[in-house]
Amino acid sequence: MRVWSLHPRYLDPVGLVALWRETLLARKVLCGQTRGYRQHPQLQRFQAQADPIAAVDVYLQAVHDEARARGYRFDPAKFDAAARSAPISVTVGQRDYEWRHLCAKLQLRNPDLLARWNAVTAPDLHPLFALVPGAVAAWEKHLPPSESSAHRRPTP
Repeated sequence: MRVWSLHPRYLDPVGLVALWRETLLARKVLCGQTRGYRQHPQLQRFQAQADPIAAVDVYLQAVHDEARARGYRFDPAKFDAAARSAPISVTVGQRDYEWRHLCAKLQLRNPDLLARWNAVTAPDLHPLFALVPGAVAAWEKHLPPSESSAHRRPTP
């Protein structure tokens, strides 16, 4: 499960559909409608909110907006579009880690889209999140140094 801190605009079609499905799964977990994934690290930042379900619904709204802008038909009945939530902090280190991770995925799946984002050095966050100083989140699964080189932003 990957619930990106990055704005959904950066995702390729495969990534956006996966994000929609995985975030709907996260919502089911938070609603107690599934037994699996209850301890998944990606959920910790939502679980820490006063209303975790509202937070994930706000997250889903932005994913839905991006999908609609692309002409996709994601079902808005699957979340509460009127939900409100305070911003969730995301560290600069986490944003940068996710950006490298996404760029590595795009390099394999969609190099043309990666080229479109080549000039981006500080990607926008998903609207639910607010940038704060700091390192990669403690809940993030770090790659060993030998594997992390595959997740560095490619140079032109």
